[in-house]
Amino acid sequence: MSQKDVRWIQRFQNFAKAIAFLEDALKIKNPDLTQKAGLIQFFELSFELAWNTMKDFLENQGYSEIKSPRAAIKKGFELNLIHDGHAWIELMEDRNLTSHTYDEKEMDRIEASIRKKYYPLLKNLSEEFRKIQKK
Repeated sequence: MSQKDVRWIQRFQNFAKAIAFLEDALKIKNPDLTQKAGLIQFFELSFELAWNTMKDFLENQGYSEIKSPRAAIKKGFELNLIHDGHAWIELMEDRNLTSHTYDEKEMDRIEASIRKKYYPLLKNLSEEFRKIQKK
């Protein structure tokens, strides 16, 4: 099986694209409501691809019990794939809120968290996968 056939690597390519879209959205200093909504959408997409990439990678490593984002985060933390398990759980919880958030203040809080805390977590995971892929 070639490296291109490995599911986690295929998923990682999409995760890397989503992170690039999120990075572009984060360059907007004072986003309007529509731009903020786009930034949050890219965050949601990045998280979904992050945990699914972790799941696929962990399955490739022989861990078949990964069925949820929480399980992927827990096992990823145990194996040093991610380094701040509590922040990742908070990221997941805020991601779950974004689908049901219609309050602008909550949207502003989540946007600030994406900028200061969640984007660096996602970026670090992306860099970790990049290192693993090069091995």
